[in-house]
Amino acid sequence: MSKPHIIIIGSGWAGFYLADYLSTTTYSVTVISPRRTSAYTPLLASAACGLFNFYLAEEPVRSRTRKCRFIKANVLSVDFPSKSVHCAPAFEDDDPISNQDFDLKYDYLILAPGCIPNTFNTPGVAENALFMKNVSDAMAVRKLLFDLLEKASLPNCPLERQKELLHVAIVGGGPTGVEITAELDDLAHKELQDLYPEVASYLHISIYDVAPHILGAYDQKLHEYANEALLRRHIAIETNSRIEKVDRDALYIKGKGRVPYGMLMWVTGNKAVPLVMKLNVRKTEKGLVRILTDTHLRVFKSRDSDEIYDGVFALGDAADIEGESLPTTAEVAVQKAKYMVNFFNSRDSPSMSVPASIPFTYAEKQLVSYIGSRDGIIAGRGDREGWTGRSAWLAWRSGSVMWTRSWRNRVAILLTWALNWIFGKEIAKI
Repeated sequence: MSKPHIIIIGSGWAGFYLADYLSTTTYSVTVISPRRTSAYTPLLASAACGLFNFYLAEEPVRSRTRKCRFIKANVLSVDFPSKSVHCAPAFEDDDPISNQDFDLKYDYLILAPGCIPNTFNTPGVAENALFMKNVSDAMAVRKLLFDLLEKASLPNCPLERQKELLHVAIVGGGPTGVEITAELDDLAHKELQDLYPEVASYLHISIYDVAPHILGAYDQKLHEYANEALLRRHIAIETNSRIEKVDRDALYIKGKGRVPYGMLMWVTGNKAVPLVMKLNVRKTEKGLVRILTDTHLRVFKSRDSDEIYDGVFALGDAADIEGESLPTTAEVAVQKAKYMVNFFNSRDSPSMSVPASIPFTYAEKQLVSYIGSRDGIIAGRGDREGWTGRSAWLAWRSGSVMWTRSWRNRVAILLTWALNWIFGKEIAKI
């Protein structure tokens, strides 16, 4: 008798956890994703700025100890009545292969395709900005940073041009934008002073956000503390900024005009992937388009019906529970994935008509962000107030270790930090 076939769409936080822990003794598990690795997104800024090697910020889906099947492809559509997915190989540089579509049958389908960066249809962003979604993005940031430093160091580069080249514009004042700002600022005041003494002082960072203040997920006391700390380190914070367009050398901001930059990072907002937009399922009607599920993570058929699709679940950034509006964070994705693993692994032959006895509930964790110079902020919870300072930074930094899924990576990160402390970062390597 063949084992029930589970197809997981996506290799992000939710998809990877499922691939790691679903019982391959009971089920045949297939992961379909255009990326063969799963990024530790909270570690990307640190990797880009040389705190550890890039390979420590991601994990391959294929592994000797992970007995699931992996297919490098994009899921184009889902036929729910026939329980099949229609796919295309994900090889952009090989059109003949990419055009050879295929179908796969499933018994159970878990939708976790994630999201893509939202450019808000701003002209020029897709062509000129860098993002921070995976390790290749982090590598691009480091490479461009050092290219700009080398260009600014040329003997025939005028002072005004040096300042333009070394302006890092970061669009997005949320945790990701602030943390990449913090890591870059630390780098500018330490290693780059030794490597590029002639031009390092010209490196300057600006944060642009359409909101009235940065770090809006924190209370007023904490986001004001972070704002003041960044301003003391001469980081420009341009809130209430509306970017009208972008070209290869400059931002164009409403009411301010042309602002030259050397590097533009776009780290604001998520957008649904094409698959989610195509699916005939119930979805959110405002903001980010997400698949709606019940509290057992089962997918609703439509807006007007409480019927669910047989054997279909959704989680991760691309999904939300009806009426809850949970954040698009790694913590939510992993907690939902753990719930799914417990559900599947606790029974030999799950009946999708009988949900898990206990509905999913999100256990909120304290939000923590690094703001540079060994300083951080931690949001309060319940009656406990949030706090700031070195202890918050240490909590954030220790989280870098705990986010990794293998002890091998955890040990490697700790060893790298120790070597960096003794010998300094080997940041110029790329």
